[in-house]
Amino acid sequence: MQSAEILQQESRIRRMFSDIAHRYDLLNHLISLGQDGRWRKRMLAQADLPPRGRLLDLATGTGDVALMAARRFLHGTIIATDLTPSMVEQARRKRGAETVRWGIADALALPFPDRTFDVVTSAFMLRNVPDVRRAFAEQYRVLRPGGRSLTLEMCWPDRPPMSWLFRLYFFHWTPLIGGLLSGHREAYTYLPTSVHRFMRPPQVAELMTQVGFRQVEWSLHMGGTVALYLGVT
Repeated sequence: MQSAEILQQESRIRRMFSDIAHRYDLLNHLISLGQDGRWRKRMLAQADLPPRGRLLDLATGTGDVALMAARRFLHGTIIATDLTPSMVEQARRKRGAETVRWGIADALALPFPDRTFDVVTSAFMLRNVPDVRRAFAEQYRVLRPGGRSLTLEMCWPDRPPMSWLFRLYFFHWTPLIGGLLSGHREAYTYLPTSVHRFMRPPQVAELMTQVGFRQVEWSLHMGGTVALYLGVT
């Protein structure tokens, strides 16, 4: 059973993403300087989904990773879930949505049996879950032996001048443009704060190892502001 604190935090996250769902794709593209699609492609390039394999995309948002996976793995089964129904509604309206199985699910309590999937992906989810270790434990549980967990997440660059530029961009430009286009400035104030407070890549990798993943590795992109994590069961 989930604690009241976790449920409360998940409720806040659900409300926030519900508020910005209608502008989510546009703002992702603007804030990432048009690079978000490239990062997702790079993640899926490491998926190695077997023929007729099953891929689960967590915190799918408006479905970009899931739809990209469906186009890439024509003979696979792609299942995509999110905590926020309005995000999934946006995903269902996109071209090719019929090739994906959509659902609502909590990444901390996945409604799937053990050893169901060959690959689990998530893009920019970790900062928003109340218990990162538990999220990885759930991914490990639903993956088959030899399965892969692939995770994209923002991270704060440690070295100047990139750390200075990132702070200027993320704490000033992002809330401004996000607030103007979505009408919810607080959501785009939360974004840079959550990145700044989030654990660094070695800590994320350590949690993956603790729950059982092996061959854990990560790579940094976009001047050290985006990390791609890989773990094998």
